[in-house]
Amino acid sequence: MRQHCALKHGIFKEFLAEFLGTFVLVLFGCGSVAQTVLSRNTLGEPLTIHIGFSVGLMMAVYVSGGVSGGHVNPAVSLAMVILGKLKIWKFPFYVIAQFLGAFAGAAAVFGLYYDAFMDFTSGILSVTGINATGHIFASYPARHLSVLGGFIDQVVGTGMLVLCILAIIDGGNIGAPKGVEPLAIGLIIMAIGVSMGLNCGYPLNPARDFGPRLFTAVAGWGMEVFSTGGYWWWIPVAGPMVGGVVAAVLYFLLIELHHPHDEDEKAHEVEEEEEEEEDDEDSSLKDKYEMIAMS
Repeated sequence: MRQHCALKHGIFKEFLAEFLGTFVLVLFGCGSVAQTVLSRNTLGEPLTIHIGFSVGLMMAVYVSGGVSGGHVNPAVSLAMVILGKLKIWKFPFYVIAQFLGAFAGAAAVFGLYYDAFMDFTSGILSVTGINATGHIFASYPARHLSVLGGFIDQVVGTGMLVLCILAIIDGGNIGAPKGVEPLAIGLIIMAIGVSMGLNCGYPLNPARDFGPRLFTAVAGWGMEVFSTGGYWWWIPVAGPMVGGVVAAVLYFLLIELHHPHDEDEKAHEVEEEEEEEEDDEDSSLKDKYEMIAMS
C-alpha cells in the first residue's frame, strides 16, 4: 500500500504536513475558547485558553515539523523565505495549506460543539452581543484599541514569536535539544498570551485568524465577521506578515550575521592541526638531539 499511495514529490508532502499541523493548532486553540465561552466560564478561563493554544502549537509542530518544518503560520514561512531557509516558490503552497488547515480546524470545532452552539445562542449566531460567539474563531479588537494600536500590537507580538523561533532553531546559538524545539515554541505562545493578550487576543497568524473567520462567514455568522471593529479583519493578516519580516531582518543583523562561518571554523581547525604537527616535529627533533648527546 505504501508503494501505491505514498507521495513522491516533496512539496505535496509538505503541503499535507502544513495542512494537518494548522488543523491541529486551530482545533486545540479554538476548541479551548469554545469550551470556555459555551460553558459560560465554568469549564475554562483565560489560562486554559493560553494552554490550549500553547499545547496546540506544540503538537502542530510535532505533527508537521519533520516534514515541512512545522511553520503552520504564513508569517513564519515568509520569515524563512527572507532568511533563505525556504525556497520562495514553495511559499504559496505553504500559505494555501495553512489557510485550508485553519478553515478545516474551525469547521471541526463547530461540528464538535454544534449542539452547544445552538443551546448557547438559541440558533442565532452573532459576532456582538451578550451571546456572541464569533470571537471563538477569530480575533476582534477591545473597545480601547485603535487601528494603529492594533496593527502595532500584531507587528510586535508576531515579531517576538518569529524572533524566538529563530533563536530556538539556530544551530549557532544555544538553541534547543533535538526533539524539544516544539515544546520551546509552545512556551513562546504561553509567554505572549499572558503578556500581550489584552488588546485583541494575540492572533499572530494570518491563517489561524482568517481561515476560521472565513468559515464563520459561510457557516451562519455572515459578513459581520469582516465589518465588525471597523473592518478589523485585515489587521491580523497584514500585521503579522510585517512583524515576521521585521523579526527576520533584526535577528539576522543582530545575531545570525555574527556567527562564525563554517569556513572560518575549518580554517581555524586546520591551523590548530598544523600547530600540533609542528609541536610534534619539534619534540621529536629534540628527543633525537638528546639521544645523540647522551651517546
